[in-house]
Amino acid sequence: MEGREISKAVIGRLPRYYRYLGELLELGVERISSNELSMRMKVTASQIRQDLNNFGGFGQQGYGYNVKYLYTEIGKILGVDRQHNLIIIGAGNLGQAIANYANFEKRGFMIKGMFDINPRLIGLVVRGIEICGVDDLEQFIADNDVQMAALTIPKTKASEIADRLVHAGIKAIWNFAHVDLNVPEDVVVENVHLSESLMRLSYRVCSMQDQKKEQEDEGEELS
Repeated sequence: MEGREISKAVIGRLPRYYRYLGELLELGVERISSNELSMRMKVTASQIRQDLNNFGGFGQQGYGYNVKYLYTEIGKILGVDRQHNLIIIGAGNLGQAIANYANFEKRGFMIKGMFDINPRLIGLVVRGIEICGVDDLEQFIADNDVQMAALTIPKTKASEIADRLVHAGIKAIWNFAHVDLNVPEDVVVENVHLSESLMRLSYRVCSMQDQKKEQEDEGEELS
């Protein structure tokens, strides 16, 4: 794997593999073939083998994949075997929902702090975490070895806060703000635009409805 660039599409499928393998472990499944995994995930067996071959394969001919081993190895690739200290900027409904999601801790993401500019929110406690004012941001990052930040704030403030995060040493930003951030190349940004996801869903629903209507219209013409 060293020196090879893995495509974004492959990386995008790894968390899904990890989730399905975790479910198989809970069911007590010890090994699985690429064909069986394919049927569960709705991804071709060939695609699964190609994806995993980017990282060494992990399978044995005639045996398939050891579920626990593959789950552990993909976890290492994704970095969830390590602890990542995370802060949340924006303690509104979305920020609090993220803080209340206990599953992040199981994946190694430890929420160390929450920040907001709203005086009505500052001082409140969410799952044991006190919401602080943004004036304390840089010192908190330095004191708590924070590597990642989630931005759940309006886009008008996102760029300014992102600049402060970068200068404070943050290397990864989980961006829920509806704006593209301009950050150095050594800072990773994962954009989560909820409205864009909803519009993609709308497109797919409308396309299916239009296709169904076309088929019904063609059926009426033939009858």
